[in-house]
Formats: sequence, structure tokens, C-alpha cells
Amino acid sequence: MISEEQFNSEIALIIANAIREDVGDGDHTSLSCIPETATGKAKLLVKDKGILAGVTFAKEVFNYVDSDLKVEVLIEDGEQVKYGDIAFYVEGSSQSILKAERLVLNAMQRMSAIATKTNHFVKLLEGTKTKILDTRKTTPGIRALEKWAVTIGGGVNHRFALYDMIMIKDNHIDFAGGVAKAIYKTKAYLKEHNKDLKIIVEARNLLEIEEILQSGGVYRILIDNFNYENTRKAVALIGDQCLTESSGGINEDTARHYAECGVDFISSGALTHSVYNLDLSLKAV
Repeated sequence: MISEEQFNSEIALIIANAIREDVGDGDHTSLSCIPETATGKAKLLVKDKGILAGVTFAKEVFNYVDSDLKVEVLIEDGEQVKYGDIAFYVEGSSQSILKAERLVLNAMQRMSAIATKTNHFVKLLEGTKTKILDTRKTTPGIRALEKWAVTIGGGVNHRFALYDMIMIKDNHIDFAGGVAKAIYKTKAYLKEHNKDLKIIVEARNLLEIEEILQSGGVYRILIDNFNYENTRKAVALIGDQCLTESSGGINEDTARHYAECGVDFISSGALTHSVYNLDLSLKAV
């Protein structure tokens, strides 16, 4: 996974680019009708139920826009919220509050939706050893926010991007001439370039799992699109030789069944690509 420094850099880039995109050469509506010296106070009003996410990010946005803005947090990231709750108050320059408003709301609404969905999966898996993983099926430009939201909801981040982990999937295997060749070439590449990256390999059947195990040196095997019976067989075959992950169309109805097969992880793109924003508003007090 990426370092904390890299993650913080991603967040800073997201904020700077979003403000550039939204504000341009100025918030002319606010500039035209609100005095520069005017001050005010607003509240983040919850109009839905779920897991709140993005409070810490909102504080960073307000600080970026105007370091004199004061934020009073009432509900922290990861807490359950319901209609009518007030997450925080922000106070200071009225122009600054309005400049930051849309980015704060857009981010928090989506992050809260992702955290809520992730938390639902976490609860479905309670009592098993299985953890829920996200994927790279994220919104371009705001991956760091969406993966942050997954952790707030109790999930685990998969690799952040193409550069921080090796993941040999079906197309890599076919282009490389088979799973054993793909693993061999990957190990040679890592050695040649002096890179220490964990290797995950996707298996489409039990025969490929046997080939992966014979090759060795794999951190996790992705048991892709297996039914329950074959997933149990795969887990038994792998044993403690490496970690296991189930994926491929797993949803809220099937996740528990796959977890009961004994896999270490379940990955789901739906955590980030199929959510409905939580309804939040920033209202003047």
C-alpha cells in the first residue's frame, strides 16, 4: 500500500484541483452580493441515515480555503447518523464558507455512502474471519477519498493503484502464456528492478491454483468466479501457503456464504462503483 505521505499528497491534490475546477477566477455570486468582511456560521445537516464519512476531509478543505475558518465537530467519521443530526458547525468568512461548500458536500455525501455500504458488508461478515476489500473500480481523480471512506466503514484497502502491488489477472496470464510463466516473469522483473512488491494472482480454476502454489512466492490467490463448493476446495488446497480472496459478482446475498467457505478476504467493486449519495446539506445558522 502507499505511504501516509503519498496518501496525504493525493488528498492535497484532490482539494487543490477541485477548488480550481469549481472556483476558477472567483465565486462571483458571493463576491457580488456578500461583503468581504461579512462573517457567518453554517451547520452540516444530516438528512439521511448511515455512516458519516468525510468530516476530517471537510476540515482540510475549510483550512485550504481559509485557515481562519473555525470548525466545531459534533459527530466524527465512522459514527452512525440519522435524519436531523448536525455533524459540525463552521464559522468565519461567509465568502469562504460558500467557496468550500460544494466540495465539502460532494465529498462527504459520496464518502458517507461508501462508508455506509462498506459497513453493511462488514456486519454481514461478522463472526467469520473474512474481511471486505475494495478494488480499483473508483471514480477517476478521487480514488484516495473513496478508499478512505472504505476504511472509515470498517473495510480494508486493496492495492491503491498499479504501482504499489503486483496483481496478475486473467489477461496478464493469457498474454504471458500461462500462469506459471506470468509468475516467473514477474519475479524476474521485481528482482531486476529491485522492487519489493507483494504478488497476487488470479485463478480461474483449481488447476491454476495448483500451478500458482507450485510456483511459490505468492502473497494472495484471488479465487475468481468460483461457486461455493469449489471455493471450499480451493481454500483447503491452499491451506496456509498464502492468503485467499474471493471475487467476481459477490453481493450482499452471497457474501456471507463465501465467507463461510473460509476465505481471508472478499473483494467488491460495488463498495465504490454502486452507491447512492447520503443526503447532507450545509445550512446557514
